[in-house]
Amino acid sequence: MPVKYAVDAARLEAGYRELQSRVHPDRFASATEAERRAAMQWAAAANEAYRTLRDPVERGRYLLGLKGFDTEEETNTSMPADFLMQQMEWRESAAGARAAGDAAALESLRGELAGERRQMLALLERAIDADANYEAGRSLVRKLRFLARLDREIDEALEPLGH
Repeated sequence: MPVKYAVDAARLEAGYRELQSRVHPDRFASATEAERRAAMQWAAAANEAYRTLRDPVERGRYLLGLKGFDTEEETNTSMPADFLMQQMEWRESAAGARAAGDAAALESLRGELAGERRQMLALLERAIDADANYEAGRSLVRKLRFLARLDREIDEALEPLGH
């Protein structure tokens, strides 16, 4: 696979399947202990690589890391003021809908977040592949992480409502 953000999903899947067929531990059942252990390690590495490349945020985080840019998601919470304001509005909407047991409002908010996520992922692809703007990529990964957290919270709020 080329080292870039944009991924051909079919090619990724085919490459993963082909690699798994070569390193799957079952193929090494009658091999030596060392060969079986190595096959297990290769299979685990292939699974981890596939999971990373399949997930757009993980893929972005990985590619930024290859370029020497840590996304600092755990330690750097700085965000542009407009995003912070939007964050507060989303959180207030989610809290109000949750308190009211308003599944429709939660679903609507989830849809809005999905649209934001699509836009941010497109910007992340451009930042990494076209512009080599890794600082922008770092910021986008942090924003996407926030969206993922809020989406999980919406899922949790919808669960008792039968959604």
